[in-house]
Amino acid sequence: MRKSWWKILSFLLLVYTIIAGFLADVPRLFILNETIRNLYFHVCMWMGMMVLFTLSIIYSIKYLGKNDYRYDIYAKNYASVGVLFGLLGYATGAIWANYTWVTDQGQSLGAVLKEPKLIGAAIAVLIYGAYFVLRGSFIDMDKRARVSAVYNIFAFAMLFPSIWIIPRLVGSLHPGAPGSDSGNPALNYKDIDSRLRMVFYPAIIGWTLLGVWISTLKIRLELMKEKSLLHE
Repeated sequence: MRKSWWKILSFLLLVYTIIAGFLADVPRLFILNETIRNLYFHVCMWMGMMVLFTLSIIYSIKYLGKNDYRYDIYAKNYASVGVLFGLLGYATGAIWANYTWVTDQGQSLGAVLKEPKLIGAAIAVLIYGAYFVLRGSFIDMDKRARVSAVYNIFAFAMLFPSIWIIPRLVGSLHPGAPGSDSGNPALNYKDIDSRLRMVFYPAIIGWTLLGVWISTLKIRLELMKEKSLLHE
């Protein structure tokens, strides 16, 4: 029970997020209206993704320092679940943009998909996708782990420019970018009132803990497989 408290917390927070996310009252902002509920899923999954990628690079650095193969397994699985969260975040973001920017601001779907924020997000996910392609190109276990750890550091370094920096330097409809419309929600105290905060912050914790939970299950399964192979 002591070791599982955070799993129980994750479950309770996500139950709360889903129920309150769909049923609780939300501000009726111009353009967004009810679609603002996607804030609890799209943005929070991206936050969870950032935490998972951070854990992945920490274990890659640990591997380079101690040459312990377990750290490579940790890094790989945190990255894989991070990519899953990234894909879910991209999909929910594209759907959100489709139902707000397309219908209310006269944008075509093609124009929405060319948004700098979505392009940067796609690049970030593809960079991490290349991480797994790179891993599959090596047969030698030690060389694979070492090269993957170095590439993981590069991928994490590219994550910030592609998602947080470059999209904010060019015109975009996304919150926080030059030319963004005031009808878009942002991570700003002026845009998120107390009703949203009551669900938004627990949702970030819940989704992040779920990502860590899935990662630990994958790690335990892979360590068990490695252990069984050693005993054969």
